[in-house]
Amino acid sequence: MPKATETLLEIDLDALGHNFRYLKSKLKDTTKLLGVVKAYGYGSDAVEIAKELQHLGIDYLAVAYVKEGVMLRNSGITVPILVLHPQAVNLEILIDHCLEPNLYSKLVLDQFILASEKKDQKDYPIHIKFNTGLNRLGFLEKDIASITDKLNTTNSVRVRSIFSHLAASEDLLERTFSLDQIASYNSICEQYLQLSDEKPMFHMCNTSGILNYPEAHFDMVRSGIGLYGYGNSDEHSKELIPVVTLKSVISQIHHIEKGATVGYNRAYTIKNEWEAQSIATIPIGHADGISRAYGNGKGWVTINGQKASIVGNVCMDMIMVNCTDISCREGDEVILFGRSQTAEILSQSVQSISYELITAISQRVKRIIVKK
Repeated sequence: MPKATETLLEIDLDALGHNFRYLKSKLKDTTKLLGVVKAYGYGSDAVEIAKELQHLGIDYLAVAYVKEGVMLRNSGITVPILVLHPQAVNLEILIDHCLEPNLYSKLVLDQFILASEKKDQKDYPIHIKFNTGLNRLGFLEKDIASITDKLNTTNSVRVRSIFSHLAASEDLLERTFSLDQIASYNSICEQYLQLSDEKPMFHMCNTSGILNYPEAHFDMVRSGIGLYGYGNSDEHSKELIPVVTLKSVISQIHHIEKGATVGYNRAYTIKNEWEAQSIATIPIGHADGISRAYGNGKGWVTINGQKASIVGNVCMDMIMVNCTDISCREGDEVILFGRSQTAEILSQSVQSISYELITAISQRVKRIIVKK
Protein backbone atom coordinates (compact mmCIF):
# COMPACT_ATOMS: atom_id res chain seq x y z
CA MET A 1 0.00 0.00 0.00
CA PRO A 2 1.33 3.49 -0.80
CA LYS A 3 2.72 5.63 2.00
CA ALA A 4 0.50 8.35 3.37
CA THR A 5 1.29 11.95 2.43
CA GLU A 6 -1.56 13.40 4.52
CA THR A 7 -3.97 12.27 7.22
CA LEU A 8 -6.24 9.58 5.80
CA LEU A 9 -8.32 6.56 6.70
CA GLU A 10 -7.54 3.53 4.55
CA ILE A 11 -10.51 1.19 4.06
CA ASP A 12 -9.49 -2.33 3.03
CA LEU A 13 -12.38 -4.07 1.27
CA ASP A 14 -10.39 -7.30 1.01
CA ALA A 15 -10.24 -7.37 4.82
CA LEU A 16 -14.00 -6.84 4.89
CA GLY A 17 -14.44 -9.82 2.59
CA HIS A 18 -12.22 -11.96 4.82
CA ASN A 19 -14.25 -11.05 7.90
CA PHE A 20 -17.53 -11.67 6.07
CA ARG A 21 -16.42 -15.15 5.05
CA TYR A 22 -15.10 -15.96 8.54
CA LEU A 23 -18.40 -15.02 10.17
CA LYS A 24 -20.36 -16.91 7.51
CA SER A 25 -18.25 -19.99 8.30
CA LYS A 26 -19.71 -19.97 11.81
CA LEU A 27 -23.28 -20.21 10.52
CA LYS A 28 -25.49 -22.88 9.07
CA ASP A 29 -26.21 -22.49 5.37
CA THR A 30 -29.78 -21.52 6.19
CA THR A 31 -28.86 -18.76 8.66
CA LYS A 32 -28.91 -15.27 7.19
CA LEU A 33 -26.33 -12.59 7.97
CA LEU A 34 -27.21 -8.96 8.58
CA GLY A 35 -24.41 -6.40 8.30
CA VAL A 36 -24.60 -3.30 10.48
CA VAL A 37 -23.41 -0.19 8.63
CA LYS A 38 -24.65 2.54 10.97
CA ALA A 39 -22.48 5.48 12.05
CA TYR A 40 -20.85 5.87 8.61
CA GLY A 41 -20.02 2.18 8.51
CA TYR A 42 -18.51 2.22 12.01
CA GLY A 43 -16.53 5.33 11.10
CA SER A 44 -15.36 4.15 7.67
CA ASP A 45 -17.59 4.77 4.63
CA ALA A 46 -21.11 3.36 4.86
CA VAL A 47 -21.77 3.48 1.12
CA GLU A 48 -18.57 1.70 0.10
CA ILE A 49 -18.97 -0.88 2.87
CA ALA A 50 -22.62 -1.49 1.95
CA LYS A 51 -21.79 -1.84 -1.73
CA GLU A 52 -19.09 -4.40 -0.99
CA LEU A 53 -21.33 -6.33 1.41
CA GLN A 54 -24.07 -6.35 -1.22
CA HIS A 55 -21.54 -7.70 -3.72
CA LEU A 56 -20.47 -10.38 -1.22
CA GLY A 57 -24.08 -11.52 -0.81
CA ILE A 58 -25.17 -10.03 2.51
CA ASP A 59 -28.81 -10.82 3.31
CA TYR A 60 -29.69 -7.65 5.20
CA LEU A 61 -28.16 -4.35 6.24
CA ALA A 62 -28.97 -2.26 9.30
CA VAL A 63 -28.59 1.42 10.13
CA ALA A 64 -29.53 3.38 13.22
CA TYR A 65 -31.55 6.21 11.67
CA VAL A 66 -33.70 6.80 8.63
CA LYS A 67 -31.38 9.32 6.96
CA GLU A 68 -28.59 6.72 6.97
CA GLY A 69 -30.84 4.32 5.09
CA VAL A 70 -31.93 7.02 2.64
CA MET A 71 -28.27 7.70 1.84
CA LEU A 72 -27.72 4.03 1.05
CA ARG A 73 -30.81 3.81 -1.14
CA ASN A 74 -29.74 6.95 -3.02
CA SER A 75 -26.36 5.29 -3.60
CA GLY A 76 -27.83 2.22 -5.26
CA ILE A 77 -28.11 -0.21 -2.37
CA THR A 78 -31.03 -2.57 -3.02
CA VAL A 79 -30.79 -5.23 -0.28
CA PRO A 80 -33.28 -4.96 2.63
CA ILE A 81 -32.30 -2.31 5.19
CA LEU A 82 -33.49 -2.46 8.80
CA VAL A 83 -33.68 0.91 10.59
CA LEU A 84 -32.95 0.17 14.23
CA HIS A 85 -34.16 3.41 15.81
CA PRO A 86 -36.66 5.19 13.57
CA GLN A 87 -38.21 8.45 14.75
CA ALA A 88 -41.88 9.30 14.17
CA VAL A 89 -41.09 12.39 12.10
CA ASN A 90 -39.30 10.24 9.50
CA LEU A 91 -41.69 7.31 9.09
CA GLU A 92 -43.17 8.45 5.78
CA ILE A 93 -39.69 9.09 4.39
CA LEU A 94 -38.76 5.58 5.53
CA ILE A 95 -41.65 4.12 3.53
CA ASP A 96 -40.79 6.24 0.47
CA HIS A 97 -37.32 4.66 0.41
CA CYS A 98 -38.40 1.06 1.10
CA LEU A 99 -36.67 0.89 4.46
CA GLU A 100 -37.85 -1.50 7.17
CA PRO A 101 -38.53 -0.14 10.67
CA ASN A 102 -37.77 -1.63 14.06
CA LEU A 103 -40.95 -1.05 16.06
CA TYR A 104 -40.12 -1.23 19.74
CA SER A 105 -43.04 0.40 21.63
CA LYS A 106 -46.80 0.81 21.43
CA LEU A 107 -46.35 4.44 20.43
CA VAL A 108 -44.05 3.80 17.49
CA LEU A 109 -46.08 0.76 16.39
CA ASP A 110 -49.26 2.85 16.33
CA GLN A 111 -47.47 5.69 14.54
CA PHE A 112 -46.12 3.40 11.86
CA ILE A 113 -49.46 1.71 11.22
CA LEU A 114 -51.00 5.16 10.74
CA ALA A 115 -48.19 6.18 8.37
CA SER A 116 -48.46 2.98 6.33
CA GLU A 117 -52.26 3.23 6.08
CA LYS A 118 -51.95 6.88 5.03
CA LYS A 119 -49.70 5.75 2.17
CA ASP A 120 -52.01 2.87 1.23
CA GLN A 121 -49.43 0.22 2.03
CA LYS A 122 -50.20 -3.48 2.19
CA ASP A 123 -47.99 -6.01 4.00
CA TYR A 124 -45.24 -3.46 4.52
CA PRO A 125 -42.33 -5.31 6.25
CA ILE A 126 -41.77 -4.39 9.89
CA HIS A 127 -39.58 -5.75 12.68
CA ILE A 128 -40.67 -6.08 16.31
CA LYS A 129 -38.05 -5.79 19.03
CA PHE A 130 -38.36 -7.32 22.48
CA ASN A 131 -36.37 -6.29 25.53
CA THR A 132 -34.91 -9.38 27.22
CA GLY A 133 -32.50 -7.65 29.58
CA LEU A 134 -30.56 -4.92 27.80
CA ASN A 135 -33.25 -2.47 28.96
CA ARG A 136 -32.72 -0.02 26.14
CA LEU A 137 -35.45 -0.44 23.51
CA GLY A 138 -38.14 -3.05 23.07
CA PHE A 139 -41.50 -4.47 24.07
CA LEU A 140 -41.79 -6.78 27.05
CA GLU A 141 -42.95 -10.38 26.98
CA LYS A 142 -46.28 -9.35 28.53
CA ASP A 143 -46.98 -7.17 25.47
CA ILE A 144 -47.20 -10.07 22.99
CA ALA A 145 -50.99 -10.40 23.04
CA SER A 146 -51.58 -6.66 22.63
CA ILE A 147 -49.11 -6.55 19.72
CA THR A 148 -50.78 -9.42 17.86
CA ASP A 149 -54.22 -7.94 18.56
CA LYS A 150 -53.08 -4.62 17.08
CA LEU A 151 -51.55 -6.28 14.01
CA ASN A 152 -54.75 -8.24 13.40
CA THR A 153 -56.63 -4.95 12.92
CA THR A 154 -54.65 -3.90 9.83
CA ASN A 155 -53.33 -5.41 6.61
CA SER A 156 -50.97 -2.48 6.03
CA VAL A 157 -48.00 -4.21 7.66
CA ARG A 158 -46.59 -7.67 8.13
CA VAL A 159 -43.97 -8.81 10.61
CA ARG A 160 -40.71 -9.64 8.87
CA SER A 161 -38.83 -10.48 12.06
CA ILE A 162 -39.02 -10.70 15.84
CA PHE A 163 -35.70 -9.88 17.46
CA SER A 164 -33.86 -9.02 20.64
CA HIS A 165 -30.34 -8.03 21.69
CA LEU A 166 -27.85 -9.70 24.00
CA ALA A 167 -26.47 -7.38 26.67
CA ALA A 168 -23.11 -9.03 27.50
CA SER A 169 -22.42 -11.71 24.93
CA GLU A 170 -18.69 -10.87 24.84
CA ASP A 171 -18.29 -11.43 28.61
CA LEU A 172 -18.20 -15.12 29.47
CA LEU A 173 -18.47 -14.22 33.16
CA GLU A 174 -22.01 -13.12 32.27
CA ARG A 175 -22.84 -16.41 30.56
CA THR A 176 -25.70 -17.19 32.96
CA PHE A 177 -27.30 -13.82 32.21
CA SER A 178 -26.92 -14.36 28.45
CA LEU A 179 -28.45 -17.85 28.66
CA ASP A 180 -31.36 -16.39 30.64
CA GLN A 181 -31.85 -13.81 27.88
CA ILE A 182 -31.84 -16.55 25.24
CA ALA A 183 -34.39 -18.56 27.24
CA SER A 184 -36.61 -15.50 27.60
CA TYR A 185 -36.37 -14.83 23.87
CA ASN A 186 -37.26 -18.44 23.05
CA SER A 187 -40.36 -18.09 25.22
CA ILE A 188 -41.33 -14.88 23.41
CA CYS A 189 -40.95 -16.54 20.01
CA GLU A 190 -43.04 -19.54 21.04
CA GLN A 191 -45.83 -17.34 22.41
CA TYR A 192 -45.81 -15.16 19.32
CA LEU A 193 -46.17 -18.18 17.02
CA GLN A 194 -49.11 -19.40 19.08
CA LEU A 195 -50.95 -16.09 18.64
CA SER A 196 -50.06 -15.29 15.03
CA ASP A 197 -50.49 -17.02 11.69
CA GLU A 198 -47.23 -15.46 10.46
CA LYS A 199 -43.82 -17.14 10.67
CA PRO A 200 -41.32 -14.27 10.83
CA MET A 201 -37.56 -14.55 11.06
CA PHE A 202 -36.04 -14.71 14.53
CA HIS A 203 -32.69 -13.11 15.37
CA MET A 204 -30.82 -12.22 18.54
CA CYS A 205 -27.05 -12.56 18.12
CA ASN A 206 -24.59 -9.73 17.64
CA THR A 207 -20.94 -10.43 16.73
CA SER A 208 -20.02 -11.91 20.11
CA GLY A 209 -23.28 -13.83 20.14
CA ILE A 210 -22.38 -15.36 16.77
CA LEU A 211 -19.04 -16.52 18.15
CA ASN A 212 -20.06 -17.52 21.69
CA TYR A 213 -23.68 -18.70 21.45
CA PRO A 214 -24.23 -20.81 18.32
CA GLU A 215 -27.42 -22.19 19.90
CA ALA A 216 -28.93 -18.71 19.51
CA HIS A 217 -28.23 -18.16 15.79
CA PHE A 218 -31.90 -18.77 14.89
CA ASP A 219 -32.86 -17.56 11.38
CA MET A 220 -30.47 -14.63 11.15
CA VAL A 221 -27.57 -13.04 13.02
CA ARG A 222 -26.32 -9.46 13.07
CA SER A 223 -22.70 -8.39 12.86
CA GLY A 224 -21.27 -4.92 13.20
CA ILE A 225 -17.86 -4.78 14.85
CA GLY A 226 -16.89 -8.26 13.63
CA LEU A 227 -17.23 -7.24 9.98
CA TYR A 228 -14.83 -4.37 10.68
CA GLY A 229 -12.23 -6.72 12.16
CA TYR A 230 -12.80 -6.92 15.91
CA GLY A 231 -14.11 -9.95 17.78
CA ASN A 232 -14.25 -8.58 21.34
CA SER A 233 -11.67 -11.14 22.50
CA ASP A 234 -8.08 -11.95 21.59
CA GLU A 235 -9.13 -15.46 20.53
CA HIS A 236 -11.62 -14.24 17.96
CA SER A 237 -9.92 -11.00 16.94
CA LYS A 238 -6.86 -12.90 15.71
CA GLU A 239 -9.08 -14.55 13.09
CA LEU A 240 -10.32 -11.19 11.83
CA ILE A 241 -8.57 -8.36 9.96
CA PRO A 242 -9.14 -4.69 10.87
CA VAL A 243 -10.73 -3.00 7.88
CA VAL A 244 -9.51 0.54 8.57
CA THR A 245 -6.02 1.96 9.10
CA LEU A 246 -5.64 5.54 10.27
CA LYS A 247 -2.50 7.16 8.88
CA SER A 248 -0.86 10.55 8.94
CA VAL A 249 2.57 12.12 8.44
CA ILE A 250 5.17 14.08 10.38
CA SER A 251 4.66 17.78 9.67
CA GLN A 252 7.63 19.06 11.66
CA ILE A 253 10.28 17.87 14.13
CA HIS A 254 11.51 20.13 16.92
CA HIS A 255 14.65 19.42 18.94
CA ILE A 256 13.74 20.82 22.33
CA GLU A 257 16.18 21.49 25.17
CA LYS A 258 15.64 20.27 28.74
CA GLY A 259 13.34 22.40 30.81
CA ALA A 260 11.27 23.49 27.81
CA THR A 261 7.58 22.62 27.57
CA VAL A 262 5.39 21.28 24.80
CA GLY A 263 1.83 22.19 23.85
CA TYR A 264 -1.13 23.86 25.48
CA ASN A 265 -0.98 24.51 29.23
CA ARG A 266 2.68 23.46 29.13
CA ALA A 267 1.49 19.96 29.87
CA TYR A 268 4.79 18.26 28.96
CA THR A 269 8.22 19.26 30.20
CA ILE A 270 11.59 18.03 28.92
CA LYS A 271 12.96 16.68 32.20
CA ASN A 272 16.46 17.16 33.54
CA GLU A 273 17.61 13.65 32.68
CA TRP A 274 17.31 14.62 29.01
CA GLU A 275 19.68 17.06 27.34
CA ALA A 276 17.06 17.44 24.60
CA GLN A 277 14.23 15.57 22.95
CA SER A 278 12.94 15.32 19.41
CA ILE A 279 9.24 16.11 19.22
CA ALA A 280 7.26 15.40 16.04
CA THR A 281 4.03 17.22 15.22
CA ILE A 282 1.33 15.18 13.45
CA PRO A 283 -1.65 16.81 11.64
CA ILE A 284 -4.48 15.07 13.49
CA GLY A 285 -6.26 16.03 16.69
CA HIS A 286 -9.43 15.82 18.72
CA ALA A 287 -11.45 17.37 15.88
CA ASP A 288 -10.47 14.27 13.90
CA GLY A 289 -11.49 11.81 16.62
CA ILE A 290 -8.29 11.46 18.67
CA SER A 291 -9.63 12.29 22.10
CA ARG A 292 -7.72 14.43 24.60
CA ALA A 293 -7.71 11.30 26.76
CA TYR A 294 -4.86 9.96 24.62
CA GLY A 295 -2.56 12.84 25.53
CA ASN A 296 0.17 13.04 28.14
CA GLY A 297 1.75 9.67 27.50
CA LYS A 298 -1.38 7.50 27.48
CA GLY A 299 -1.61 7.05 23.74
CA TRP A 300 1.00 6.52 21.07
CA VAL A 301 1.58 6.27 17.33
CA THR A 302 3.90 4.10 15.27
CA ILE A 303 6.69 5.66 13.19
CA ASN A 304 8.89 3.38 11.09
CA GLY A 305 7.77 0.40 13.20
CA GLN A 306 8.49 2.02 16.57
CA LYS A 307 6.13 3.41 19.18
CA ALA A 308 6.19 7.15 19.83
CA SER A 309 4.25 8.38 22.87
CA ILE A 310 1.88 11.30 22.56
CA VAL A 311 3.23 14.13 24.72
CA GLY A 312 1.33 17.09 26.08
CA ASN A 313 -2.35 17.71 25.44
CA VAL A 314 -4.00 16.60 22.21
CA CYS A 315 -4.81 19.75 20.22
CA MET A 316 -7.81 20.28 17.96
CA ASP A 317 -5.82 19.64 14.78
CA MET A 318 -2.47 18.27 15.97
CA ILE A 319 -0.70 15.91 18.31
CA MET A 320 2.93 15.94 19.36
CA VAL A 321 4.90 12.74 19.90
CA ASN A 322 8.32 11.91 21.34
CA CYS A 323 10.44 10.57 18.47
CA THR A 324 13.85 11.02 20.18
CA ASP A 325 14.93 7.39 19.77
CA ILE A 326 13.36 6.85 16.35
CA SER A 327 15.15 7.34 13.06
CA CYS A 328 12.66 9.54 11.21
CA ARG A 329 12.28 12.80 9.34
CA GLU A 330 9.60 15.25 8.34
CA GLY A 331 7.20 13.72 5.82
CA ASP A 332 7.52 10.17 7.20
CA GLU A 333 4.35 8.12 7.54
CA VAL A 334 2.68 7.73 10.95
CA ILE A 335 0.26 4.91 11.86
CA LEU A 336 -2.28 5.65 14.58
CA PHE A 337 -4.04 2.29 14.39
CA GLY A 338 -4.50 -0.51 11.90
CA ARG A 339 -3.56 -4.17 11.64
CA SER A 340 -0.64 -4.42 14.08
CA GLN A 341 -1.41 -1.58 16.47
CA THR A 342 -5.16 -2.11 16.46
CA ALA A 343 -7.86 0.30 17.54
CA GLU A 344 -8.67 -2.17 20.32
CA ILE A 345 -5.13 -1.99 21.72
CA LEU A 346 -4.97 1.80 21.50
CA SER A 347 -8.41 2.32 23.01
CA GLN A 348 -7.52 0.14 25.98
CA SER A 349 -4.83 2.66 26.93
CA VAL A 350 -7.61 5.06 27.97
CA GLN A 351 -10.06 2.40 29.26
CA SER A 352 -12.19 2.71 26.14
CA ILE A 353 -13.25 0.31 23.38
CA SER A 354 -12.53 -0.03 19.67
CA TYR A 355 -16.10 1.00 18.79
CA GLU A 356 -15.63 4.45 20.30
CA LEU A 357 -12.29 5.10 18.63
CA ILE A 358 -13.16 4.01 15.10
CA THR A 359 -16.59 5.65 15.01
CA ALA A 360 -15.13 8.95 16.22
CA ILE A 361 -12.95 9.51 13.14
CA SER A 362 -14.10 12.82 11.68
CA GLN A 363 -15.60 13.12 8.23
CA ARG A 364 -12.91 15.68 7.41
CA VAL A 365 -10.36 12.83 7.38
CA LYS A 366 -9.88 11.67 3.79
CA ARG A 367 -11.10 8.14 3.03
CA ILE A 368 -9.15 5.89 0.66
CA ILE A 369 -10.61 2.61 -0.63
CA VAL A 370 -8.17 -0.28 -1.05
CA LYS A 371 -9.02 -3.48 -2.93
CA LYS A 372 -6.83 -5.84 -4.92
